[in-house]
Amino acid sequence: MINKKLARDILGRVRIDQMMRKRFIAGKVRWDKRVDKRNTTWLKRVMKQYGFPMISLVGKKASHGAWLLIQHADHDLRFQKKVLATLNEIYKKDKKEINPADIAYLTDRILVHEKKPQVFGTQFTRKSEKEEFKSFPIKNKRNVDKRRKKYGLSSLDENERRINRECRKLEDRKLHRIGKKA
Repeated sequence: MINKKLARDILGRVRIDQMMRKRFIAGKVRWDKRVDKRNTTWLKRVMKQYGFPMISLVGKKASHGAWLLIQHADHDLRFQKKVLATLNEIYKKDKKEINPADIAYLTDRILVHEKKPQVFGTQFTRKSEKEEFKSFPIKNKRNVDKRRKKYGLSSLDENERRINRECRKLEDRKLHRIGKKA
């Protein structure tokens, strides 16, 4: 039985999370660390009561939303690692309860923060706004697309092209807005 209230609460927090990030990228607000910290504190309470919000508990969209909030809990690496272990256990028992791509992204997020090579190539960086995004170093890059496919991800090259295309669109919109104001 879907817990609709919990699903709504998760999705409401995701909206705030995404709004803050989009406004920051657009240059409209400063980065607000409090958003991630409040979400992490709240998610810890949720997980204590329900465990990880699996698809059967909150639906596909809200389960993915819970993962997104955890993905953004970079200030609490221990919590991210604990959730990753939980996600891996859930995946072993019932692959339909979580999105496997969420495991790949959280695995890489943790590894990059630990300054280790990532496994799936999901995390990207660039040196300046003029450069293209490139993935952080990847362990055994030759087989990365096989690992990505197993977790429901497109090829590394396809993903890199998508990320750069989306970022160019955001930057074009930002430049257009700046140009209008001048």
